Amino acid sequence: MTSRVSLAFRLFAGAAAWALALLLVGAIALSTLYQRSVIRTLDDRLTSIVGALVAAAETDAEGAVALARRPSDPAYGRVFSGRYWQIVDTAQSGEDSILIVSRSLWDETLAASQGLRNRAQASPGQIVTGRAKGPAGEPLRVVAQAVLLPDRDDVVIMMAGEDRRPADRDVRNFAITSGVLLLGFAAAIAAGVFFQVRIGLAPVLRMRNSVADVREGRSERVDGQFPTELQPLADELNAMLDHSRELVERSRTHVGNLAHALKTPIAVLTNEAREAGGGFGDLVGRQTAIMTEQVDHHLRRARAAAHAKAIGARTEVAPTVSDLARTLTKIYARRGVSIDTDLAEDLYFRGERQDLEEMVGNLMDNACKWASSRVRTTARPGADRGFELLIEDDGPGLDQAGCEAALQRGVRLDEKAPGSGLGLAIVSDLAKAYDGEVILSRSSLGGLCVRLILPATAR
Repeated sequence: MTSRVSLAFRLFAGAAAWALALLLVGAIALSTLYQRSVIRTLDDRLTSIVGALVAAAETDAEGAVALARRPSDPAYGRVFSGRYWQIVDTAQSGEDSILIVSRSLWDETLAASQGLRNRAQASPGQIVTGRAKGPAGEPLRVVAQAVLLPDRDDVVIMMAGEDRRPADRDVRNFAITSGVLLLGFAAAIAAGVFFQVRIGLAPVLRMRNSVADVREGRSERVDGQFPTELQPLADELNAMLDHSRELVERSRTHVGNLAHALKTPIAVLTNEAREAGGGFGDLVGRQTAIMTEQVDHHLRRARAAAHAKAIGARTEVAPTVSDLARTLTKIYARRGVSIDTDLAEDLYFRGERQDLEEMVGNLMDNACKWASSRVRTTARPGADRGFELLIEDDGPGLDQAGCEAALQRGVRLDEKAPGSGLGLAIVSDLAKAYDGEVILSRSSLGGLCVRLILPATAR
């Protein structure tokens, strides 16, 4: 079995296969025992007939064999009844060796194999069994015994045979019946094993669902009562969750402290450069502005990385994007830019709301800046537990080289447009922090199409 096969299927398949194998062996064993019992009963019946022939056999003064009385079973008196007997003279061979036959043989003889006759002749007084063919070619079970009669130098062989087809039919019917019954038992056992496995693994399934709830943001801890074998695992998982949250909060605190520690000196430098004026002041002012942008950029990345690795973050997509669309519609109303939204319901971003707002807000704001009159935003489920956001505009758009350059940090494709050139780069960095992706292409509206792929929680 591969590692992806479920534990329940492993237990069920293993138990069912073992039970089926045991029942199959049991069916074969029972059929074999029943067959031996039927053959033994048949042999006992034929042995009694041979014994009766031996007891009734007589010889005259010339050594001729005769029977004082014949077996009383009426079947031996009906022609071709399936039950036969005969007495064979070992001193002769061929048909002349047959001394006396049952009336059921009429004018036929038992075609016993020479091997059976040789075995009987080699062990006088012992019962030997074998096979032969009857008058109609039917298979016979034959019992033979070689005896030495008075006034005879050679032994004679008493043979009794019976059609074994009824016995074989009984064995076959028993095998079919037992097979059907054991197959029913196998189905019942399989059903019992299935329910046993489901009941036995129910706590494991509850724990799986509880862990999934934590992962998808529906719960903060692995809640529930579990058996003694699983409760320590639940406790360890909760301890790990608490430790993870503590680390994230500690990282956020350090990032905030760093931001305050850097912003104050940068603000002092900016003020001094503004008061100093001149070329040197302008140079310091530009560099401090770049430092401020870089600090903000890397702080956002650090915060997003901490959020992305945190367990349980969950943000509904449609309301967040709708709020941004309403805000930007008011801002760009004077330019006559309209924003259309087509947002699938029950989409949840596996991350913080402020990060989703920053990514989508940057992209929609950029689209509104370049759009002639229309921006379209679409949200839909994607592959591999993710979702896609498409932000399209009817502006001038970008060629292939422009699409590749636009994602580089600090690159501005139009120096006349306001901005620092960090918008798309910030979105790309935030998306990568969440194991997402930003793809630029040509829109069906004529302008730019930005495809934002982000992880989603279970819907």
